[in-house]
Amino acid sequence: MNRFYLYLLLTAMLAIAPAAGAAVATFDDLPLAPGSYYGGAGSGAGDWTNGDASFSHVADDWSWYGFTYSNINDTTTAGYTNQFGAYTGTDVSGSGNYGVSYVPLDWTGAYDPMPQSVYFGMETGENYNTTISGAYFTNTTYAALSMLSGDGFAKPFGGATGDDPDYFKLIIRGIAEDTSYTGKVEFYLADYRFADNSLDYIVDEWTWVDLTGLGNVIGLEFSLDSTDAGDYGINTPMYFAMDNLNAVPLPAGIWLMGSGLLALMGLRRRNNG
Repeated sequence: MNRFYLYLLLTAMLAIAPAAGAAVATFDDLPLAPGSYYGGAGSGAGDWTNGDASFSHVADDWSWYGFTYSNINDTTTAGYTNQFGAYTGTDVSGSGNYGVSYVPLDWTGAYDPMPQSVYFGMETGENYNTTISGAYFTNTTYAALSMLSGDGFAKPFGGATGDDPDYFKLIIRGIAEDTSYTGKVEFYLADYRFADNSLDYIVDEWTWVDLTGLGNVIGLEFSLDSTDAGDYGINTPMYFAMDNLNAVPLPAGIWLMGSGLLALMGLRRRNNG
């Protein structure tokens, strides 16, 4: 085969391979002082980007919702004043930032959760279809301690006897180019539905969640659900933490085939002298 045609074949193979071998958003390259966070109520902060992802952040004088990033390491202070800390105390690497999301309730309607979305393709200014391999998720300190002990609004999970079948669930939907959903993935941030109470848990470490089943997406939608709800919606603090949101890397086979073609090209060149 002519060396030129080998080169064209290799180029075509790489062109049709899945895009984005690097992380979409790690949050670590965002400037942030130690023990702090971005935005929040009264900050005047707005939407932000990281890597190839766009995150919404809506803030007024008294409240905020959407996404922020943080490196707060407080895992013991309960309540709303500690709403930006991950229950792990650090990000996945142990020394960087992580993302935090607050999913608000619709106070003008039926008090349902208002899902928050992340969109991809911000480096080019356009949305594009890509498969996301997954991300790490955990609880915030605010939500975890509320579920453990209860607070002025929420009950302790399991109730007085420990037998209440409570759960706190993250729901992730893929957004297709036509804005329809490609599917959904559910991840339990807490689960007390086991007959054996010793199996009940509240997530307290970074846990990888596979999102490849959502297929090619231009974005992801995040919402939360809890068994602890009343007349004014869910009582559990509607927060979760996220880190290392990754795109699917190129398949190993593509690189092996490409390497083989390059080697063949070099061998043919040597043989041709």
